[in-house]
Amino acid sequence: MTTVEITLPDGLAKEAQQAGLLTPEALETMLRERLRVRGIAELREAVDRMALADGAPMTMDEIQAEIHAYRQERRRASGT
Repeated sequence: MTTVEITLPDGLAKEAQQAGLLTPEALETMLRERLRVRGIAELREAVDRMALADGAPMTMDEIQAEIHAYRQERRRASGT
């Protein structure tokens, strides 16, 4: 486990605490959801770029290579 310290304005911290949003579980849920949304947005951007690209459609091997490269990049970015 990693410990993270954050600095928030007092009012926001109090409101978030009262709402139960500063628990480890709530923070984990929020972060996972945000990462999921970001991943979907990145995938949509990639699909849009591919739709605009000229050239022949990708082969299944090329698609698999792109998926593999994307997953490696995500692992590198997350530190796992």
